[in-house]
Amino acid sequence: MARAVFLDFYGTLAHARTWGPTREEVLANRGFSVPEDIGERWRDEAADGREHVEHSADAETYRAWEHRRLRQYVEACGVGPDDADLLVDELYTATKSFELQAYAEVPDVLSELRRRGLTLAVCSNWDWNLDKAMAEAGLTDLVDVMVTSARAGARKPHPRIFERTLEEAGVADPAEVVFVGDSWAPDVEGPAAMGMRPVHVWRPEWDGERETPPAVTDGVVRIADLRPLLELT
Repeated sequence: MARAVFLDFYGTLAHARTWGPTREEVLANRGFSVPEDIGERWRDEAADGREHVEHSADAETYRAWEHRRLRQYVEACGVGPDDADLLVDELYTATKSFELQAYAEVPDVLSELRRRGLTLAVCSNWDWNLDKAMAEAGLTDLVDVMVTSARAGARKPHPRIFERTLEEAGVADPAEVVFVGDSWAPDVEGPAAMGMRPVHVWRPEWDGERETPPAVTDGVVRIADLRPLLELT
């Protein structure tokens, strides 16, 4: 029997109504372009689950690290020192420019899971201010714990962020956790390696928009929205 349900945030609980300009668009507006190898490397680094504990001491330290990484990015794109600071500020603003809303079924599902006595935790690769994003989506009062990679010091699928979520949720045995998310390595492979039971979300509207996920194996369950969690838990 599950004692807790851990959930990814973006793509699982909520999605964007609007999103700010992409990095490529911000640079193009200033007459610069992103070399293909730089874009690929940036995406790979964002997904590799690396630790950044030393940068997660507090919000100010983390924001300073975010800015340093963006400066490295623009310099790798050939931006000189005269333009770098301006572009870093514009890129940072763009990454925080979005309007979020919960998927339609999410509030009712979370409410029912909590009514049954399950501990609900959000475990997300997100910046320092997941609380603001959750509030915008109207979900703050429907979960017990919120853990972000920014605060934990590592991105999923690194074990550190899962260990932090287990600790804050008060769950000693990972086998008592159902982990729900839409990204394969962070939300399926990572939790499974910790001993949790992964549930992969794949919404039908993503067909043709996202890369097709791997076939489910080893007891992984795939669901089209969160409503089947009421039967799986």
